[in-house]
Amino acid sequence: MKKLLYALSMVILLLWPIAPAYAFTGNLDGRVVFGQSFTLQSGQTLDGDLVVFGGEATIEENATVKGNVVVIGGSLVMNGSATGDAVVIGGLMTMGDKSSVTGNVTTVGGSLQRAAGAQVGGQIVNNATTPNIKTPKTPNVPAPQPNSNTGSTGSNPIFQAFGVLGTAIVFAMLAMLLAVFLQTQLDRTAQAIVAEPIIAGGIGLLTSLVSPIALVILVVILVLTLILIPVAVLVALAWAILIVLAWLFGIIAFGLEVGERFTKAIHQNWAPVLSAGFGTFLLMFVVGAFSLIPCIGWLPEFLIGMIGIGAVVMTSFGTRPMHRPGMPASSPEPPAAGSSPATPAS
Repeated sequence: MKKLLYALSMVILLLWPIAPAYAFTGNLDGRVVFGQSFTLQSGQTLDGDLVVFGGEATIEENATVKGNVVVIGGSLVMNGSATGDAVVIGGLMTMGDKSSVTGNVTTVGGSLQRAAGAQVGGQIVNNATTPNIKTPKTPNVPAPQPNSNTGSTGSNPIFQAFGVLGTAIVFAMLAMLLAVFLQTQLDRTAQAIVAEPIIAGGIGLLTSLVSPIALVILVVILVLTLILIPVAVLVALAWAILIVLAWLFGIIAFGLEVGERFTKAIHQNWAPVLSAGFGTFLLMFVVGAFSLIPCIGWLPEFLIGMIGIGAVVMTSFGTRPMHRPGMPASSPEPPAAGSSPATPAS
């Protein structure tokens, strides 16, 4: 999976506008394509990696990719050959009879359809688990002596920046996985965030303040019964997990809305998986960079978290549409021509 992580990092670090991919004869250089489809025609050779974000990649028969093929939020039709790995996240990979992949074939949140004559030189991993990204850690620094005149050593800004980047990548990958299976629920939660951000923030703040108090009271009642002490521990653990999941779900729904607004701004039509991943990455990267500011750096993350939790509570994790109190009732249809108006009931 190391090459997969390399490809994902390359995509995120090299986010620039990409011109539409069109075919011509001869050798091509490595390509990174956003929100569009790419076709490597028969007889063509791509010298380098092919990364397609939110589109369909097609490698025709007798076409060769001298590198890795990575498709995120789209599908891959492989009838030619690739000398590296083939990775598909959130989509379908189809291998024809005369296709060949020298390295590994990996699908995450998708599926693989392989013909009998398709050749794979490495391993085949279907629906692989999300790889763990280890962010760089600050080297151990000796603690200052009690009576030392020098202050404590601050964190290295470079490692802090890598930590922010690694966190944003992890959240983006989680967002893409959730968008594959829970797109409708994320859309409803995002609609609540956009429609009533202040109310959602108030509900999120109230939930964060009242939930611990209510939990403590419930645990005390259960503990006083003595027999239900194990039940109290399970209730406390489940409650804490539920709050964390609500915060995470709200953050990803917020990121989905950011991604969709970004695609509209650049006049593109990306797949929901791509919008959720890119929007969440962008949101967490900006919030993480802002958190490096002393004293007030925690404020954006706190506000976004409260709004996200409130939207999750309002929509019950996106399982029901948001109810807007005080919505005007629809006006009755005008009577048909020649008919007498209905008399009001006494």
